[in-house]
Amino acid sequence: MMNVIIAANFLRGPKKLAFDQPKVLASALGIVGLVLGLAFTAGFLARGADGAAKAEIAKLQAEFDQQAADLAAAREQAQVEVNAIAARVAELQAQANRLNALGERLTQVGKLKDGEFNFNDLPGQGGAETAVDMPARDLMGGLDSLEAQFAHSGRQLSVLEAMLFNQQLENKRTPSGMPAPGYVSSRFGARSDPFGGGRAHHAGIDIDANAGDPVTAAAEGVVSFSGWRSGYGNVVEIDHGNGYKTLYAHNQANLVKAGDVVRSGQQIAKVGSTGRSTGSHLHFEVTLNGRQVNPRNYLDKNRG
Repeated sequence: MMNVIIAANFLRGPKKLAFDQPKVLASALGIVGLVLGLAFTAGFLARGADGAAKAEIAKLQAEFDQQAADLAAAREQAQVEVNAIAARVAELQAQANRLNALGERLTQVGKLKDGEFNFNDLPGQGGAETAVDMPARDLMGGLDSLEAQFAHSGRQLSVLEAMLFNQQLENKRTPSGMPAPGYVSSRFGARSDPFGGGRAHHAGIDIDANAGDPVTAAAEGVVSFSGWRSGYGNVVEIDHGNGYKTLYAHNQANLVKAGDVVRSGQQIAKVGSTGRSTGSHLHFEVTLNGRQVNPRNYLDKNRG
């Protein structure tokens, strides 16, 4: 006779099974073996399913980590591109500021009217086009093109500024305006000699003025002569450095000496009647490349 004691948590106490017959014992043992086999198989399958789930989770975690790394790299690259664009925009802004300053100087040098050019306001633009996203590569290419345009415009404006500046200097060195207050009392060219000696060539013009009135330089230059000259009395001669020379004669007194640099409109003498003269006046001559020309052609020009 064989006894089997079964103990389990769900049983209130141990149970004893008595197998007094061989067939019953064999059947019981078969059932117990079957139960144990099923339990082992279920445990194995459960462990296998749990391992597959863990493997799947690990795979998903790895993919997530890779995506996170790719996103971080993309953000870093995007920031690098943004920083590069910001640097280019700063360079273009500096060039734009330079062009604005240059444009303002040209406005002043060229004596353009106020409001004719406004370098602080953007020009109006418009259109019916549909905007689309611009790739970063196209944006950088556009900035390169804009920088090249700025550089080209800057070179052109610099050349224009130099030309206007040279023109301004040339204008300052070209005789213009009346060198003394008064009116033209004797013209350039052939005239009757004021001392009754027939006809004579008058190399300049006479400007009737009061003794002591200021005589001013018709243009800027360097005094090439200041002193007494036969027939002319006290004379000041100015070399303007561009082929022009001017002469101021019959002065009461000269206020400059040879070698002095004079500005346009600066007083250089006082009106007088020294030398071969019938009364107080200014004798004014203009010479261009060694040839005497009619000073009247320069009297009505605006200085500068």
